[in-house]
Amino acid sequence: MGLYEVIIILVILVPVFLVIGIFIYNTLIKLRNRSDNAWAQVDVQLRRRYDLIPNLVETVKGYAKHEREVFQRVTEARSKAINAGTVKEQGQAENILSGALKSLFAVVENYPELKANQNFLMLQEELAGTEGKIAYARQFYNDIVMKFNMKQQMFPSNIIANMFKFKEKEYFEIEEPVSREPVQVKF
Repeated sequence: MGLYEVIIILVILVPVFLVIGIFIYNTLIKLRNRSDNAWAQVDVQLRRRYDLIPNLVETVKGYAKHEREVFQRVTEARSKAINAGTVKEQGQAENILSGALKSLFAVVENYPELKANQNFLMLQEELAGTEGKIAYARQFYNDIVMKFNMKQQMFPSNIIANMFKFKEKEYFEIEEPVSREPVQVKF
């Protein structure tokens, strides 16, 4: 093989590898931006939840004046969740907030007139809808993060990812111990 053939092969292969590299780089950028956008959507739903909680607490306070400890836990948990910095911290804060909200709804069970209050029912329904939206946004975010992280780990895109110092993203995980327990059936 002569110099002429080597030059022709290089002239063909270099652009092919360049195009493949550009395609991989653009795919990584697209996935990173989609994961950032998906996190923003999770954040929108979490903010909506945080805005509903004070209204819910105030409504319950009117009926259950002696349940200060529960109200304080919900307020503190909301504050921690709002101020969480990383995805992992957000997940931990959401665990605490979910537990505090469960305590709040347990208090509600002791007040039948509160359970019948239209304002409370509307807030409870809106919060339940928001919880569903949070679950969907969290699942979508985690799906995009999985694709982004996988792309960084797979050959040959891992070479481009390392060259341009792409960092893997964290999953947004909320521990739900109740959902991991076996279902109890009693007759």
